[in-house]
Amino acid sequence: MSGAAKYKNGVRVSERHGAGEWTTEKVLLLLLMPLGVWVASSVFTLTGAGYDATRAWFANTLNAGLAIVTAIVFFGFASLAWKVIVEDYIHKPGTKTLLLALLNIVFLALTAASVFFIVRLALGSAPLPAGFGA
Repeated sequence: MSGAAKYKNGVRVSERHGAGEWTTEKVLLLLLMPLGVWVASSVFTLTGAGYDATRAWFANTLNAGLAIVTAIVFFGFASLAWKVIVEDYIHKPGTKTLLLALLNIVFLALTAASVFFIVRLALGSAPLPAGFGA
């Protein structure tokens, strides 16, 4: 059983470190807003463009860099959001730990794959191995 609740200025103080995660989530969301506008405008610009035009767009260092930053920020935000959901609704400690570990692995893999394929496109190589896909 925990001790007496602590209060500061009449507000209960959390004894855990949730405030740091909340701040990180809000900063990532703040970064995602202009990046989302950039993604929407880029999609609008590239609509109807062929594969060569899209590769040329990714070859631009600024576009590739912003795409990488967008992927990292998006998956970081999604990871924190899913962490909060699991912590709020899963109450068995073993299940919670397993799900959090699985989520971390999934979002790390998605981030790494996104960065890998963006870099491959930026360097001018095909996004998939030869003979794979259409």
